[in-house]
Amino acid sequence: MFKKVTEAAKNLLPTEKAQAHCDGPCGVYDPASVRIAAEAAVSMTKKILALELPAAGDAAAQAAYLNTLTRYVKIKEEQAHLAKEELLVLWTDFFKPGHLAAIPDLHDKFWKAAKLCSAVKVEVSAQHAQELMDAVKDIHETFWKVKERDIAWYTAS
Repeated sequence: MFKKVTEAAKNLLPTEKAQAHCDGPCGVYDPASVRIAAEAAVSMTKKILALELPAAGDAAAQAAYLNTLTRYVKIKEEQAHLAKEELLVLWTDFFKPGHLAAIPDLHDKFWKAAKLCSAVKVEVSAQHAQELMDAVKDIHETFWKVKERDIAWYTAS
C-alpha cells in the first residue's frame, strides 16, 4: 500500500534528480578536506618515526612511549582513512563521465591516491606519506582546473 502511495506521489509531483556529496543539492566540493586529512596522517607518520625508544627497564618511560605511539598510530590510521573517504567523494560524486575526455587518467589518479591512503594506514613510511601528499596535490590541481579557478596549493605545516 505504501509503495502505491509513493508511486502516486511521484507521478503527481515529479522532481529533478539532484547530485551532491551529501545526498542533497548543496554542490559543495573542495579537495581541502583531503589535504588536511592526508597532511595529518603525514604528520603522525613523521612523529612516529621520530619517537625514541626509552631505556630498557624504565617502566614509566616505556608506558609513556607506548601511550604516545598508540595515539599517533590511531590518529594516523583515522586520518588516512578519512582522506580516502574524502577522495572517494570527489571521485565518485564530483567528477562526471564528461570529465574523462579532458582528464583521461582521472580514474588512475584517484585509484592510486586511494591505494596510498591504505599504504599510509598500514605502514610507517615517510616515502608513502610523501607520495600521498604528492597525489593529493595533483588531485587538488586537477579539481581546480576543472572548476576553472586558480587556487594555490599550500600545507598547514
